[in-house]
This record gives sequence, C-alpha cells and structure tokens, in this order.
Amino acid sequence: MKVIFTNGCFDLLHYGHIKFLQKARMLGDVLIVAINSDASVKRLKGPGRPIMKAKDRVKMLEGLSCVDCAVIFDEDTPINIIEWLKPDVLVKGGDWKKKDVVGRKYAKEVVIIPYLKGYSTTEIIKKCNLIKQKS
Repeated sequence: MKVIFTNGCFDLLHYGHIKFLQKARMLGDVLIVAINSDASVKRLKGPGRPIMKAKDRVKMLEGLSCVDCAVIFDEDTPINIIEWLKPDVLVKGGDWKKKDVVGRKYAKEVVIIPYLKGYSTTEIIKKCNLIKQKS
C-alpha cells in the first residue's frame, strides 16, 4: 500500500484545497492529511486565525472521498508525524521547493503540486473583510 501524506492549516476549505487533495490522492492508495491545531494556526497566521476550529476542519477533510484520515498536530511543523509515519510520498503545494519541505528525508518521494490560481484562504478573508467594511 502506497501512503501519501500532506499537511496544512486548511482553514476555510475551498476549491483549490479540494483539487490539491484529489491530485495528492491520485499518487497512491491512502491519503493522510495532518492539520495544524488552532494554537499552531494562530502562531503561524496571526490573530484572528483560524477561522474554523481544528475539530471542524478535520471533519470536513474526512468528509472528502479523497482523504482517508485527518489528524491534528500542535507543533509548527508535522515533523514528528512524518518521522513516525515515513510516508511513501510527501506532498506539498506549489509555494514550496522540494529542498525546503519539512520531513523530506523520511519520505521515499516528495511531490510539489502547483497551486490552482485564484484560490487562497487569505484572499477569501480579505474579500470578506472588504464586503464587511462596505456594509
């Protein structure tokens, strides 16, 4: 069985996330997604984040047919999970370079999937704030 692993905040799940996860799942038999805890997201993204609680983000991800398992980690990176799991394929989004992917030495392969242009949680939040300000 070929195990695929990815991670991220997945705050405000959107179409870009879904396409990314579907492409990741096509690389193997099982897709495991690790998400940052609420405290970890706040440290990485700043005050006001996350928008959605970790337990809800996990439930949404596990509701996708392409995701086999979603877990929460509290550290800033999922290095401990990756070291324990030793996935066959470690997948990250297009803003990463293979040489910078955390845990790459524990995976057999690292794959970078290009971002789907026009889809960004940060941009969605900015648009919502603009709408709110105009109201």
